[in-house]
Amino acid sequence: MAAGLARDFNAHLIGLGAEAVEAAYMADPYSSLMTAEWIVAAQDQVAARLKEAEETFRRDAAGVDLEWRAMQSFPNAALVEVSRAADLIVVGAVARGASNYRTANAAEVVMGSGRPVLVVPEAGRHLRAANIVIAWKDTREARRAVADAMPFLLRAENVVVQAVCTDDDGVESAAFQANDVVAALRRHGVAARPGVTTARDEDVVKELYRIAGLNEADLIVAGAYGHSRLAEWAFGGVTSDLLHRPEHFVLTSH
Repeated sequence: MAAGLARDFNAHLIGLGAEAVEAAYMADPYSSLMTAEWIVAAQDQVAARLKEAEETFRRDAAGVDLEWRAMQSFPNAALVEVSRAADLIVVGAVARGASNYRTANAAEVVMGSGRPVLVVPEAGRHLRAANIVIAWKDTREARRAVADAMPFLLRAENVVVQAVCTDDDGVESAAFQANDVVAALRRHGVAARPGVTTARDEDVVKELYRIAGLNEADLIVAGAYGHSRLAEWAFGGVTSDLLHRPEHFVLTSH
Protein backbone atom coordinates (compact mmCIF):
# COMPACT_ATOMS: atom_id res chain seq x y z
CA MET A 1 0.00 0.00 0.00
CA ALA A 2 2.82 2.39 0.91
CA ALA A 3 4.56 1.60 -2.37
CA GLY A 4 1.42 2.49 -4.31
CA LEU A 5 1.20 5.77 -2.43
CA ALA A 6 4.85 6.53 -3.20
CA ARG A 7 4.17 5.93 -6.88
CA ASP A 8 1.10 8.17 -6.83
CA PHE A 9 3.01 11.06 -5.24
CA ASN A 10 6.39 10.36 -6.84
CA ALA A 11 7.76 10.11 -3.32
CA HIS A 12 10.78 8.54 -1.66
CA LEU A 13 9.82 5.49 0.41
CA ILE A 14 11.69 4.39 3.52
CA GLY A 15 11.03 0.84 4.64
CA LEU A 16 11.67 0.24 8.32
CA GLY A 17 12.05 -3.15 9.92
CA ALA A 18 12.26 -3.10 13.71
CA GLU A 19 12.00 -5.77 16.36
CA ALA A 20 13.34 -5.94 19.91
CA VAL A 21 14.65 -9.07 21.56
CA GLU A 22 12.23 -10.10 24.28
CA ALA A 23 13.68 -10.11 27.76
CA ALA A 24 14.69 -13.50 29.14
CA TYR A 25 13.35 -14.30 32.57
CA MET A 26 15.66 -16.83 34.18
CA ALA A 27 14.89 -18.02 37.70
CA ASP A 28 18.29 -19.67 38.25
CA PRO A 29 20.97 -17.09 39.25
CA TYR A 30 23.69 -19.48 37.99
CA SER A 31 22.30 -19.68 34.47
CA SER A 32 24.06 -16.59 33.09
CA LEU A 33 25.77 -18.66 30.39
CA MET A 34 22.43 -20.05 29.24
CA THR A 35 21.00 -16.53 29.25
CA ALA A 36 23.85 -15.22 27.09
CA GLU A 37 23.43 -18.10 24.64
CA TRP A 38 19.67 -17.48 24.55
CA ILE A 39 20.17 -13.78 23.81
CA VAL A 40 22.57 -14.50 20.94
CA ALA A 41 20.13 -17.03 19.47
CA ALA A 42 17.23 -14.59 19.84
CA GLN A 43 19.22 -11.81 18.15
CA ASP A 44 20.00 -14.16 15.26
CA GLN A 45 16.30 -14.96 14.89
CA VAL A 46 15.39 -11.26 14.86
CA ALA A 47 18.08 -10.53 12.27
CA ALA A 48 16.72 -13.33 10.06
CA ARG A 49 13.17 -11.99 10.31
CA LEU A 50 14.33 -8.46 9.49
CA LYS A 51 16.20 -9.79 6.45
CA GLU A 52 13.05 -11.58 5.31
CA ALA A 53 11.06 -8.37 5.82
CA GLU A 54 13.56 -6.46 3.69
CA GLU A 55 13.22 -8.96 0.86
CA THR A 56 9.43 -8.68 0.99
CA PHE A 57 9.59 -4.89 1.06
CA ARG A 58 11.95 -4.66 -1.92
CA ARG A 59 9.78 -7.10 -3.87
CA ASP A 60 6.50 -5.28 -3.17
CA ALA A 61 7.98 -1.80 -3.70
CA ALA A 62 9.95 -2.63 -6.85
CA GLY A 63 10.33 0.40 -9.12
CA VAL A 64 9.87 2.95 -6.32
CA ASP A 65 12.60 5.32 -5.13
CA LEU A 66 13.29 3.53 -1.86
CA GLU A 67 15.65 2.65 0.92
CA TRP A 68 15.57 0.09 3.73
CA ARG A 69 16.51 0.55 7.36
CA ALA A 70 16.58 -2.17 10.01
CA MET A 71 16.92 -1.91 13.79
CA GLN A 72 16.89 -4.35 16.66
CA SER A 73 14.75 -1.96 18.66
CA PHE A 74 11.16 -1.48 19.79
CA PRO A 75 9.11 -0.60 16.67
CA ASN A 76 7.43 2.44 18.27
CA ALA A 77 10.75 3.98 19.24
CA ALA A 78 12.31 3.12 15.87
CA LEU A 79 9.49 4.78 13.92
CA VAL A 80 9.66 7.90 16.07
CA GLU A 81 13.41 8.08 15.49
CA VAL A 82 13.22 7.63 11.72
CA SER A 83 10.29 10.05 11.41
CA ARG A 84 12.75 12.93 11.19
CA ALA A 85 13.40 11.84 7.59
CA ALA A 86 9.72 11.52 6.59
CA ASP A 87 6.67 13.61 5.76
CA LEU A 88 4.23 10.79 6.52
CA ILE A 89 4.35 7.55 8.52
CA VAL A 90 2.38 4.57 7.21
CA VAL A 91 1.52 1.82 9.71
CA GLY A 92 -0.84 -1.11 9.83
CA ALA A 93 -3.60 -1.21 12.41
CA VAL A 94 -2.90 -3.48 15.38
CA ALA A 95 -5.21 -4.45 18.19
CA ARG A 96 -4.64 -3.19 21.71
CA GLY A 97 -2.39 -5.49 23.66
CA ALA A 98 -0.29 -6.60 20.67
CA SER A 99 3.37 -7.20 21.47
CA ASN A 100 5.35 -3.96 21.42
CA TYR A 101 8.48 -6.01 20.68
CA ARG A 102 7.33 -6.73 17.11
CA THR A 103 4.49 -4.34 16.24
CA ALA A 104 4.07 -0.57 16.07
CA ASN A 105 1.14 1.12 17.78
CA ALA A 106 -0.20 3.98 15.67
CA ALA A 107 -1.40 5.87 18.74
CA GLU A 108 2.03 5.80 20.36
CA VAL A 109 3.76 6.76 17.10
CA VAL A 110 1.53 9.75 16.33
CA MET A 111 1.99 11.13 19.85
CA GLY A 112 5.76 10.80 19.78
CA SER A 113 6.78 11.52 16.20
CA GLY A 114 5.37 14.96 15.40
CA ARG A 115 4.38 13.58 11.99
CA PRO A 116 1.02 12.63 10.49
CA VAL A 117 0.33 8.90 10.61
CA LEU A 118 -1.66 7.00 8.00
CA VAL A 119 -3.24 3.91 9.54
CA VAL A 120 -3.99 1.10 7.10
CA PRO A 121 -7.00 -1.13 7.84
CA GLU A 122 -6.54 -4.89 7.71
CA ALA A 123 -8.03 -5.17 4.22
CA GLY A 124 -6.38 -1.99 2.90
CA ARG A 125 -4.39 -2.48 -0.29
CA HIS A 126 -4.66 0.76 -2.26
CA LEU A 127 -5.70 4.21 -1.11
CA ARG A 128 -7.60 6.15 -3.77
CA ALA A 129 -8.60 9.12 -1.57
CA ALA A 130 -10.89 10.43 -4.31
CA ASN A 131 -13.49 11.01 -1.61
CA ILE A 132 -12.41 12.04 1.90
CA VAL A 133 -14.24 12.65 5.16
CA ILE A 134 -12.75 15.08 7.67
CA ALA A 135 -13.89 14.25 11.21
CA TRP A 136 -14.21 17.84 12.34
CA LYS A 137 -13.92 18.95 15.95
CA ASP A 138 -12.83 22.48 16.79
CA THR A 139 -9.51 21.50 18.39
CA ARG A 140 -5.82 22.00 17.75
CA GLU A 141 -5.45 18.33 16.81
CA ALA A 142 -8.16 18.52 14.12
CA ARG A 143 -6.68 21.70 12.66
CA ARG A 144 -3.26 20.04 12.56
CA ALA A 145 -4.69 16.96 10.84
CA VAL A 146 -6.40 19.04 8.15
CA ALA A 147 -3.17 20.90 7.42
CA ASP A 148 -1.16 17.67 7.28
CA ALA A 149 -3.73 16.06 4.97
CA MET A 150 -3.61 18.90 2.43
CA PRO A 151 -1.69 16.93 -0.25
CA PHE A 152 -4.53 14.37 -0.23
CA LEU A 153 -7.29 16.97 0.03
CA LEU A 154 -6.01 18.89 -3.01
CA ARG A 155 -6.17 15.74 -5.14
CA ALA A 156 -9.61 14.65 -3.92
CA GLU A 157 -12.78 15.00 -5.95
CA ASN A 158 -15.05 15.34 -2.91
CA VAL A 159 -14.19 16.33 0.66
CA VAL A 160 -16.82 16.35 3.42
CA VAL A 161 -16.07 18.35 6.56
CA GLN A 162 -18.21 16.30 8.93
CA ALA A 163 -19.06 17.41 12.46
CA VAL A 164 -20.81 14.83 14.64
CA CYS A 165 -22.61 16.42 17.60
CA THR A 166 -23.59 14.42 20.66
CA ASP A 167 -26.56 16.69 21.39
CA ASP A 168 -28.83 18.95 19.35
CA ASP A 169 -27.69 22.08 21.21
CA GLY A 170 -24.32 22.04 19.49
CA VAL A 171 -25.57 21.72 15.91
CA GLU A 172 -25.69 25.41 15.12
CA SER A 173 -22.17 26.04 16.41
CA ALA A 174 -20.82 22.95 14.64
CA ALA A 175 -22.42 24.04 11.37
CA PHE A 176 -20.75 27.44 11.63
CA GLN A 177 -17.36 25.83 12.29
CA ALA A 178 -17.71 23.32 9.45
CA ASN A 179 -18.63 26.08 7.01
CA ASP A 180 -15.62 28.08 8.18
CA VAL A 181 -13.32 25.13 7.44
CA VAL A 182 -14.97 24.54 4.07
CA ALA A 183 -14.44 28.18 3.08
CA ALA A 184 -10.77 27.99 4.04
CA LEU A 185 -10.27 24.76 2.10
CA ARG A 186 -12.01 26.14 -0.96
CA ARG A 187 -9.63 29.10 -0.94
CA HIS A 188 -6.86 26.53 -1.35
CA GLY A 189 -8.68 24.85 -4.23
CA VAL A 190 -10.13 21.90 -2.28
CA ALA A 191 -13.57 20.69 -3.39
CA ALA A 192 -15.08 20.71 0.10
CA ARG A 193 -18.58 20.85 1.57
CA PRO A 194 -19.91 20.74 5.14
CA GLY A 195 -21.93 18.09 6.95
CA VAL A 196 -23.40 18.06 10.47
CA THR A 197 -25.18 15.14 12.15
CA THR A 198 -25.89 13.98 15.69
CA ALA A 199 -25.03 10.71 17.43
CA ARG A 200 -24.54 9.34 20.92
CA ASP A 201 -21.01 9.43 22.29
CA GLU A 202 -20.57 5.70 21.78
CA ASP A 203 -21.82 5.92 18.18
CA VAL A 204 -19.63 8.76 16.85
CA VAL A 205 -17.24 6.42 15.02
CA LYS A 206 -20.15 4.45 13.53
CA GLU A 207 -21.58 7.72 12.28
CA LEU A 208 -18.28 8.68 10.67
CA TYR A 209 -18.17 5.30 8.94
CA ARG A 210 -21.76 5.77 7.79
CA ILE A 211 -20.93 9.16 6.27
CA ALA A 212 -17.82 7.70 4.64
CA GLY A 213 -19.92 4.91 3.15
CA LEU A 214 -22.52 7.32 1.77
CA ASN A 215 -19.75 9.30 0.08
CA GLU A 216 -17.73 6.26 -1.05
CA ALA A 217 -14.80 7.67 0.92
CA ASP A 218 -11.89 5.41 1.80
CA LEU A 219 -10.00 7.99 3.88
CA ILE A 220 -10.97 9.66 7.16
CA VAL A 221 -8.90 12.58 8.44
CA ALA A 222 -9.03 13.02 12.22
CA GLY A 223 -7.11 14.58 15.07
CA ALA A 224 -5.51 12.25 17.61
CA TYR A 225 -6.84 13.20 21.03
CA GLY A 226 -4.86 11.91 23.96
CA HIS A 227 -2.78 12.85 26.97
CA SER A 228 0.22 11.42 28.72
CA ARG A 229 -0.39 9.23 31.74
CA LEU A 230 2.98 8.36 33.30
CA ALA A 231 4.75 6.15 30.74
CA GLU A 232 1.75 5.57 28.47
CA TRP A 233 -0.82 7.52 26.49
CA ALA A 234 -4.49 7.60 27.40
CA PHE A 235 -6.88 8.10 24.48
CA GLY A 236 -10.54 8.91 24.09
CA GLY A 237 -12.91 6.34 22.62
CA VAL A 238 -13.10 7.91 19.15
CA THR A 239 -9.33 8.10 18.74
CA SER A 240 -8.83 4.59 20.09
CA ASP A 241 -11.44 3.05 17.77
CA LEU A 242 -10.14 4.86 14.69
CA LEU A 243 -6.53 3.86 15.33
CA HIS A 244 -6.94 0.32 16.63
CA ARG A 245 -10.04 -0.92 14.78
CA PRO A 246 -10.26 1.15 11.57
CA GLU A 247 -12.66 0.17 8.81
CA HIS A 248 -11.20 2.83 6.49
CA PHE A 249 -7.81 4.40 6.02
CA VAL A 250 -7.26 7.00 8.75
CA LEU A 251 -4.86 9.93 8.54
CA THR A 252 -4.30 11.36 11.99
CA SER A 253 -2.11 14.01 13.60
CA HIS A 254 -1.37 15.34 17.03
